[in-house]
Amino acid sequence: MLIDPNSERPLPDRRDRKTYYFQVTPFRRVFIPILKAIYGAFALLKVEGAEQLPAQGGVILAANHLSNYDVFPLQFMISRPLFFMGKEELYRNPALDWMLRQLGSFPVYRGERDDWAMRHAQSVLEHGQVLGMFPEGSRNRGKGLRPAKSGVARLALACNAPVVPVALHGPQYMFRRFPRRTAVQVRIGEIIRPQPGETHLNLTDRVMFALAELLPPEARGAYRYRPPGF
Repeated sequence: MLIDPNSERPLPDRRDRKTYYFQVTPFRRVFIPILKAIYGAFALLKVEGAEQLPAQGGVILAANHLSNYDVFPLQFMISRPLFFMGKEELYRNPALDWMLRQLGSFPVYRGERDDWAMRHAQSVLEHGQVLGMFPEGSRNRGKGLRPAKSGVARLALACNAPVVPVALHGPQYMFRRFPRRTAVQVRIGEIIRPQPGETHLNLTDRVMFALAELLPPEARGAYRYRPPGF
């Protein structure tokens, strides 16, 4: 957060000048089916555990991060609209900025504390929508889970929102086997609910160990070994 050195008050964020959406826009209603059809030409999507997803209310989908294409299977596996953070660099192009905002995306500055993005993410949950997040923060490219950041847990605790762990496999291979379609697997775990008095560190570990159990041992990385009795 930027602070005015003269008044010591937070400076206005330029992102507040733009419109962000908490519902399905007409553009999204038309574009997502088209995008799904195009994606289907390149990927064969298989989903396990879809019954774990709540039909309504604010919920966080916490997924491992393999590639730039991870958000697509997250959206296509559910009937509800998905809202998600995108790296700020993507929004510097005016056309892409408009399209991403129409699709429910909003920018986040990586590598620093971004209070604006966290407030907006909280608003998504308060509007009863689905928020997609990658707790690792950056792509692991299939080399195993990285130690997670605490953003997912902080939001879940602040909004008392359930977290659904989602394990992805395959997006990191997209377009490498063309014209053969890439097999993309999605495994959805059981709902994790914040407990009264729980710390964000404990909830982060609960989410990540649950996510790790949905992955093969070689993909669990920093969460390969679960402490006894955890």
